Amino acid sequence: MSLQIIPAIDLLDGSCVRLLHGDFNKCKVYDLDAVRLAAVYAREGAEWLHVVDLAASRDGKAADIKPLLRLLGKAKQSVQTGGGVRGAADIRKRLEHGASRVVVGSLSVTEPETFAEWLTEFGEERLVAALDVRIEDDGTPLLRTHGWTRGSGDSLWQLLDFYSDKGLKHVLCTDIGRDGAMGGPNLELYRQITRRYPELAVQASGGVSGLLDLQRLSETGVDSAITGKALLEGCFTVAEAIEALS
Repeated sequence: MSLQIIPAIDLLDGSCVRLLHGDFNKCKVYDLDAVRLAAVYAREGAEWLHVVDLAASRDGKAADIKPLLRLLGKAKQSVQTGGGVRGAADIRKRLEHGASRVVVGSLSVTEPETFAEWLTEFGEERLVAALDVRIEDDGTPLLRTHGWTRGSGDSLWQLLDFYSDKGLKHVLCTDIGRDGAMGGPNLELYRQITRRYPELAVQASGGVSGLLDLQRLSETGVDSAITGKALLEGCFTVAEAIEALS
């Protein structure tokens, strides 16, 4: 199976944006309508869309998620969405408004027992564990949470070992040192994940800058690649990516 391309749209106060290393103070706003952008990606062949609601992530229960719900209702492709998911009610609301999968970040790290219960409640196909790591000097991928501001103290391997018999299927892993920087993905990290946990459908995120990066990722065993900034900056199109990987 060839690598699947999943375009990313980051929503903030109704605008399409990109953050550098997750920093709200390093935010680039793109003059694009999210619904129209999703339609472009669908026409070019993207079967999935990855949407992060940064307002929900930043503002919690006070966030205005209407732009997200509008996008969920109008997107032609399947959508997985995260950002600000803090409870089962958040998951249920997004699924009811058309999301195919819901991405859970910090809580999948800080409350693994709760997330394991959600896997049983909603089903393994409906949930994605978004695991952000910072690579230590010795090569250990240590987990970070809450917009990368907190360390959990655990390694990626410890958490994935816990989930190995809990029904987890979809894992989105980001090397936060690569995110938004377009410096190339961490290929060795993804090789290690797919080698250790061949049952997982791994989504690679962070660092993609060109078609060569995608071709190299396809050799690591990951299921899909999430790319946002490279598409927004015109480095390649979804159609070009699909053709390069076919």
